[in-house]
Amino acid sequence: MVSVLKEFRTLRGMRDFLPQEMIRREKVLRIIRETFESYGFEPLETPAIEYWEVLSRKCGEDVERQIFKFKDKGGRDVGLRFDLTVPFARVVAQNPNLPKPFKRYCIARVWRYERPQTGRYREFWQADADIAGSSLPDADAEVIAVAVDALMALGLKNIEVRLNNRKILEGMALKVGVPADKVLDVFRAIDKLDKIGLEGVMKELSLRGVSREISEKLLEFISITGEDMDVLEKARSLLRGSKIGEEGIEELVSILNILEAYDVRKYVKIDLSIVRGLDYYTGPIFEYILKGEVGGEPFRLAIAGGGRYDNLIELYGGSHVPATGVSLGVERIMEVLDDKVLKVEETLTKVYVTPVKEEARLEAMKIAQKLRRANIATDVELMGRKLDKSLEYADKRNIPFVIIVGPKDLKEGFVVLKNMKTGVQERVNISKIIEILEEKVYAYS
Repeated sequence: MVSVLKEFRTLRGMRDFLPQEMIRREKVLRIIRETFESYGFEPLETPAIEYWEVLSRKCGEDVERQIFKFKDKGGRDVGLRFDLTVPFARVVAQNPNLPKPFKRYCIARVWRYERPQTGRYREFWQADADIAGSSLPDADAEVIAVAVDALMALGLKNIEVRLNNRKILEGMALKVGVPADKVLDVFRAIDKLDKIGLEGVMKELSLRGVSREISEKLLEFISITGEDMDVLEKARSLLRGSKIGEEGIEELVSILNILEAYDVRKYVKIDLSIVRGLDYYTGPIFEYILKGEVGGEPFRLAIAGGGRYDNLIELYGGSHVPATGVSLGVERIMEVLDDKVLKVEETLTKVYVTPVKEEARLEAMKIAQKLRRANIATDVELMGRKLDKSLEYADKRNIPFVIIVGPKDLKEGFVVLKNMKTGVQERVNISKIIEILEEKVYAYS
């Protein structure tokens, strides 16, 4: 038996979710979805599989190695989507008549072939909100704000949004002498800062052909800290004469001002070391960090991120359409949620109907159907069990109410309603069962 179970286990980095966990996940996804929709974002779904040419167009060398790539039965190179932004860009390119701005959200699975570890899996969920068609900082501010509000609605209040701009980084890289064709290499190296530290980035830059002198200047620049406006002023003085760098600073100043109107400015901090790993980012970029303590030890966990990608849509044959978006890492969020804050039922079923004897079986089904049509989630005994076993089953599933249907009570137009939490039983008239349960289920919920 052990060898059989081993043979048929899930693939590494992929998981099954049993009902109790799925109920919890569905509630989280519903809260995120409702927040996105409150901002005017509308749902969009795309295929899990895309042509390789679509996926590899502008993802970056690290991500390209992680894509699940294979040939379909027609011999075509295809792959599983690694994020939700690339398919969105393809859709916008193929549908040029979409009204702009086009605001969409998508909550779906994506796949990356990387080493599974805490909070990282090969199959995982993302929740994205994107805006196509606006080049204004207003759009960047809105996607930053909608993600903040979604995290707040989930009870994750101790967050910090680290904000930077690819234009600032590019301006600095060019100013200190990085060749234009090596700028993306520099971005990829700096993006590993949290994992390998300053010395590790120095080595990485050296391997990519960047001199130590240039590397030191870059690392000194991204290490500037202080109040947001002070950091930007220091960066401005170092970038004087760099058109793209100064443009990047002005964009961040505008975004910070707009975020005041969204009432989320207090969560945002300028961080010149933020790069974001994907090659398609062109402007403002941001990461959401959850701060907290475990066993007295502080932790900082990245749970969301995004940025502007103004050139991606035209890579898929569309006209130039500026775009920006944010992506919430659902797996990371699930792992840090406090169940006390996010109260979730252990079952969606509110009522379990069980007959006492065989002659009451069909009546039990009729009652169950009556409750379902009144929008009360109801299960009915299907195993032919005796009453004590049926009650054990309902208790094990944490179903709050059981209706016991007996032939004697039925003749008088009654059933027995049992509250499984308190153990209290009451005899109720069948004609009033919906009214009574609606009140009790509402109070229970």
